Amino acid sequence: MSTFTPRHLHDWDLAPRDAIALQRRLAGQVERQDRLAGEVKYIAGVDIGFEKSMDIDSGQGKRDEITRAAVVVLSWPELKVVEQVVAREPTRMPYIPGLLSFRETPAALTAFAQLKHQIDLVMVDGHGIAHPRRLGVAAHLGLWLDLPTLGVAKKRLTGKHGEVPEERGAWTPLKHDDETLGIVLRSRAGVKPIFVSPGHRLSIDSARDWAIACLGRYKLPEPTRLADRLASRRDVSS
Repeated sequence: MSTFTPRHLHDWDLAPRDAIALQRRLAGQVERQDRLAGEVKYIAGVDIGFEKSMDIDSGQGKRDEITRAAVVVLSWPELKVVEQVVAREPTRMPYIPGLLSFRETPAALTAFAQLKHQIDLVMVDGHGIAHPRRLGVAAHLGLWLDLPTLGVAKKRLTGKHGEVPEERGAWTPLKHDDETLGIVLRSRAGVKPIFVSPGHRLSIDSARDWAIACLGRYKLPEPTRLADRLASRRDVSS
């Protein structure tokens, strides 16, 4: 039986102009200070992507018509997988830069509704507040879940930063004007850095510390790395 009951913040069938206005309103609800509910025991890693749907008669695929959300639950501090879920749903919005969370979040909520473990922290493959309107997928999902979340992204969406030292664990702030949005982290020596920002109910310092604490031998922290690996498996059904 699921332990998760989401908040209902809004409907999903919005015109782009309305979605942008909603982002600006929801960004004001994001909590940028730590509000972890006690000891962290379980961390969820989330990866959201898209698949082709197949037309049975023609055998042809239709690009990005299916949204696929993979959620992997790890124990802390062991970082051992204790549960995993993949959910697939029809994609609700076409690709529009800056509005990806409206495409991605519904399937993630469906996946969370199937989890049996009580999640304490959520790490999302994507941005948190490091977004032009301060509402990337990690922040948007965090508001729906009302859980501490952080985003770990491979590419910059907004902001500027200085050079990141080459050693593992080195970082530099990611800023837009005078506002600090997150950090740029060298998660592995000799590879491009990753972009870490808080989503909801986490400070920048805590988002940074959790991302570093969850690093293993690879570029991505273990929660999102394992979610990405689960999402790429074709033998996993929803």
